[in-house]
Amino acid sequence: MSLLTQLKDAQKDAMRAKDKITLGTIRMALAEIKQREIDNQITLDEAAITSVIVKMVKQRRDAHDQFINAGREDLAQTEASEISVLEGFLPKPLSEEEILQLIDQAISDCGASGMQDMGKVMGLIKSQAEGKADIGKISGLIKQRLNA
Repeated sequence: MSLLTQLKDAQKDAMRAKDKITLGTIRMALAEIKQREIDNQITLDEAAITSVIVKMVKQRRDAHDQFINAGREDLAQTEASEISVLEGFLPKPLSEEEILQLIDQAISDCGASGMQDMGKVMGLIKSQAEGKADIGKISGLIKQRLNA
């Protein structure tokens, strides 16, 4: 089942259950997806929809941290609830071992020998790890491997 279909089905379920937080979060996600489709005049594929959800999760994490720092636990809790709803639609996260295997595979595939090849390695890994792992963390691990 496609991610868009999953979102729409979850929206219907949330309406039936009268779950306002889940319903509002899914509606925001669907609106963002539709906005991207209209702005770019394309139909988003699974990878693009996943990247939209990843971006929304990142935004909510940033907002959550800011609310915590400002002492606004009520707003921070709302953001945390939205994060958990959105993460339910993301693919299963990669384990540390799987990430290292991906990095080693990408390094051998492109024949990377040093930091000058960082972009090549990131290009290969980004499409495979999008939504499954923190790209910043992967970047740090790639730097460690290429400097070793």
